[in-house]
Amino acid sequence: MTTRYEQVKAELKENPKTWLITGVAGFIGSNLLETLLKLDQTVVGLDNFATGHQHNLDEVQSLIEEEQWKRFRFIEGDICDIETCRQAVKGVNYVLHQAALGSVPRSINDPITTNKANIDGFLNMLVAAKDEAVDSFTYAASSSTYGDHPALPKVEENIGNPLSPYAVTKYVNELYADVFSRAYDFKSIGLRYFNVFGPRQDPDGAYAAVIPKWTAAMIQGEDVFINGDGETSRDFCFVDNAVQANILASLADSKSKAQVYNVAFGEKTSLNQLFERIREALKENGVLYEAKPVYREFRAGDVRHSLACIRKGAEKIGYEPKYDIGGGIDVAMPWYIRKIS
Repeated sequence: MTTRYEQVKAELKENPKTWLITGVAGFIGSNLLETLLKLDQTVVGLDNFATGHQHNLDEVQSLIEEEQWKRFRFIEGDICDIETCRQAVKGVNYVLHQAALGSVPRSINDPITTNKANIDGFLNMLVAAKDEAVDSFTYAASSSTYGDHPALPKVEENIGNPLSPYAVTKYVNELYADVFSRAYDFKSIGLRYFNVFGPRQDPDGAYAAVIPKWTAAMIQGEDVFINGDGETSRDFCFVDNAVQANILASLADSKSKAQVYNVAFGEKTSLNQLFERIREALKENGVLYEAKPVYREFRAGDVRHSLACIRKGAEKIGYEPKYDIGGGIDVAMPWYIRKIS
């Protein structure tokens, strides 16, 4: 049976559109770029390289045909500048707004910079897209919005108090999107990402995500640090699932807009289980890591457990994640080994 995602991709191939990806040189942004160019779409990309990298764009170029790459136009600029946002949305059908400063610890250390990018920049993009009357505005929301709400699985309608400045900024995004829907009839879709991972996720730096950071440490024979007792759990989501959700959301009917949807696989994995799964995948690729993890204090602002209910996305936009945690790690591992070794 053909999935909704397969139908949408076939439709796009037949009737190409013009897309804007903010944060295009980042992890998720560059994966979106690769998929859309392979579907023969025209793409405008915006990035200021605060957390994105030119090598991500170079890698995408190496993976697609020359004619497809010619359909990509890059703008180096900042979403905190409204005129840059207005320039970027000119003639665009669909906006995929990925640009943001992620990381809970970063936001605790520097809430002002996080606020500027994630709230001021978001509002600039929302205003520019509304004024351009784009067909669709899909933005990266966050599972951090659930805050201290104890219930599992996480259901879109039930959130708690935010536990970090980052979580506040992502919740404000949802509030602005909702107000724009009611005040201007400008309907957008927010995608609450749950621990997205995969190729081109940066393993370096103080705020690196857990999977690339641990994988790099194991490949290089270094200690792996676990915050807390290792029983903290997350719903890890392979990047191809997130790409699918963005494309489905962009082409959703108007009744499915002005909504937020969880983007996850719908299974929880503890950090201890994740450690063993990464070690196993490395072993299968010829890399042995025999050391035990090093446990240290819990990290401020972290949620203890996270697990998504993905029923709403399935029913409203046809979201069907293809990769579970094991399948995603298996796909990503050769890339990590090639890039880190």
